[in-house]
Amino acid sequence: MWKLSMAVGVGIGYVLGARAGRQRYEQISKAARQIAQNPRVQDAADKARHQAGAVAGKAAGAVADRVGERLPNAVTDRVALFHRQQAADDSWGTVRG
Repeated sequence: MWKLSMAVGVGIGYVLGARAGRQRYEQISKAARQIAQNPRVQDAADKARHQAGAVAGKAAGAVADRVGERLPNAVTDRVALFHRQQAADDSWGTVRG
């Protein structure tokens, strides 16, 4: 019985959506573009993207520090995060990183 109800609901939604048509789609699309192009929205998105990258970097570093030594070489050779180079002392007494 629920399958029949689902099919009827989908059918009604399709008919009503088709009646709204392309014009309503264009209205919704235009409103979404205006919101996305708002400088405040772009600024907030940039801040969120930057913060997410910083948090992800810290988390990846913590995971690499904790489990990096325990993972097999087959894994660490394929993941760039585990290829940390140690600072090397050159012949002039300076440290290169």
